[in-house]
Amino acid sequence: MDITKTQLIEALTNEYEYLIHDDFDPDEDLTLEQYHQSLLTMSIEKLVEETTTDNLTQYIKTWTNS
Repeated sequence: MDITKTQLIEALTNEYEYLIHDDFDPDEDLTLEQYHQSLLTMSIEKLVEETTTDNLTQYIKTWTNS
C-alpha cells in the first residue's frame, strides 16, 4: 500500500480528535485546527514518526476511510 502525505495527515488528525474529545486541556493541548496546521508543515518522514506505529498500513486503515 502506497501511503500519501494526505492520508497520514488525515489519520493523525482523526486520531488526535479522538484523543482530545473527552480530555482536552486548553492550557496544554493544541486545538484540532492548530494540530492539523502543524501536520501540514511536516515532511512525510516526520509524519510517519508522529504515528509512533510499527504497522503503518493498519494505522491508516484504523484512522481513515481509506
